[in-house]
Amino acid sequence: MKSAFSLCAVFFGVLLGGLVIAESGVSLDGIKCIVSGAAIDANATVDYAEGKAYFCCGKCAAKFEGDKTKFVSKANAQLVATKQHEQGGCPFSGGKLDPETAVKVAGADVAFCCGKCKAKVEKMKDEEKLAAVFSKEAFEKAKFVKVGKK
Repeated sequence: MKSAFSLCAVFFGVLLGGLVIAESGVSLDGIKCIVSGAAIDANATVDYAEGKAYFCCGKCAAKFEGDKTKFVSKANAQLVATKQHEQGGCPFSGGKLDPETAVKVAGADVAFCCGKCKAKVEKMKDEEKLAAVFSKEAFEKAKFVKVGKK
């Protein structure tokens, strides 16, 4: 009986946690841990860049907090993939976005100012794309900001 009660408590805790996340507009579908690449635990989070970074466990969250610079591109990509941040400009030029150039980079939808910039990123390997679009400098140039803050 005691274990059945514990199981119900865990189930409702996960359910309520999911509702809070859904109500805030954050999308966790297909999101992976920034450190390990494993499926995330919605309760294993760290405050990051006016949002939350999600991890599979507390150990990975602690590793991230120990050296955020090592994981900045993955963390920035996750902010966009979870719909916590939105893009305002091209990651290469900073220019106005052309919606026709949108592609997925590290699970996040990203657009560019023109076909040349899109082609540039499409020629890159995955790790190169991640750094080119979500490094600290590119993130700033692309004017990514917390959703609703524009």
